[in-house]
Amino acid sequence: MKLRYKLVNRAKGDDLSFFWQMYRLRQRAGTGFWRGVFSLLLLRSAHRHGGYVGPGAVIYGRPALPHGLHGIFISQYAEIGENCRIYQNVTIGEVDGRAPSIGPDCLIGAGATLVGGIRVGRGVKIGAGAVVAQDVPDDCTVVAQPPRVKAPALSGEHGGMG
Repeated sequence: MKLRYKLVNRAKGDDLSFFWQMYRLRQRAGTGFWRGVFSLLLLRSAHRHGGYVGPGAVIYGRPALPHGLHGIFISQYAEIGENCRIYQNVTIGEVDGRAPSIGPDCLIGAGATLVGGIRVGRGVKIGAGAVVAQDVPDDCTVVAQPPRVKAPALSGEHGGMG
C-alpha cells in the first residue's frame, strides 16, 4: 500500500488499525497501569475519529466500519459478535446498566439506535434510522417506521396561488 494512500485514509479517519490494536491490547492488559494507558490511548483515538467505545464493551473480531467511527457510540456494557457491519451515527446504548448483545454477521444501518438489554440474533439487518428496544430473532430485518405520504395541498388552500 502506498504511503500517500495510508496517510489520506488515516487523515480521513478510515484507518482504524491503530485503534483496534489498542483495543486488543487493553483487553489483554487486565487491570492496572497498562489497562489505564491503553484506555487513554483508545479514548483519544476514538475522540479523534468522532466516536466512543466504552471500556467494558466486548467486541469479537473486527467489525466493518465503512465510515470509520464517525458518530458511533458503543456502551461499555455492549457485546458485538464477529463480522458485524456498523455504519455511521449508530448508538448502541444502555438502559439501567444493560446494553444490547448483538449476534454475529449483523448489519446496522446509519443512524440506527439499539438500547436496553436486548438480544439481536445472528444475521440480523437493521435499517437506517431504526430504533430497536426489543429482542430480534435470527435472520430478521428491522426497518424504521414506514414513511407517511401526505397528499399535495389543493390550490384553493394556498390563497388562490397555484
